[in-house]
Amino acid sequence: MSVLIEACVDSVASALAAERGGAQRVELCDSLFDGGTTPSAGMISAVKAAVRIPVVVIVRPRGGGFVYERDELGVMRLDVEAAKMFGADGIAIGALTRERRVDVEAMRALVDAALPLPVTFHRAFDLAVNLDDALEALIQLGVTRVLTSGGATTALEGVERIAALHRRAAGQITVMAGGGIREETVQEIVHRSQVRDVHVRGARLTAAPGATHSPVRFRKPLPPSEDAWEETDEQRIRDFVKLANG
Repeated sequence: MSVLIEACVDSVASALAAERGGAQRVELCDSLFDGGTTPSAGMISAVKAAVRIPVVVIVRPRGGGFVYERDELGVMRLDVEAAKMFGADGIAIGALTRERRVDVEAMRALVDAALPLPVTFHRAFDLAVNLDDALEALIQLGVTRVLTSGGATTALEGVERIAALHRRAAGQITVMAGGGIREETVQEIVHRSQVRDVHVRGARLTAAPGATHSPVRFRKPLPPSEDAWEETDEQRIRDFVKLANG
């Protein structure tokens, strides 16, 4: 059984590069510097028109934590419905209570809004106070997959916990490894955890032709130039696919 690579992307160019590199699914986000927020309707439509592989759309109204007020949850529900309208193949969401448990009430409403699309619970999972309890809650909610680093900063650090969650899931939910996965670690993570879904960024720094290299800076942390941004690297995705399946 092959290992599926899901690439995290934020543009049409990145989605196309991921597809050419052999990714079998993309997670479409905005504001990746802030952990990923909901992409625009135009971006969803454009990416769906450009690629043939499934496009999972993250629905997250802001950066920061994952405890949401009622008005934010209302926005999330509308964004789920909009993502469906514009052709999303899946939804990535996550909501926690102040006690760092899965917000079952909020998630039930969002999962219902997403139907019949599959739902991924994103790395908000790694902030839960008890990962086993969180996993069971997601199974009961009918969530399709959970993205996790095993409650650690990176998937390599949390690989034993990912393996335990994968065994505990027993096919009831897909456990997808993600979090700081690089070419030099992906094979070890797959072999030790036995997961069959892996989430990667696989980006490179690029710049617009004729970059001005102005000393003015708008972003923090500082990029080498305001003309520079990150874009998915087709060759890196190709390497991830080969290594994960090696």
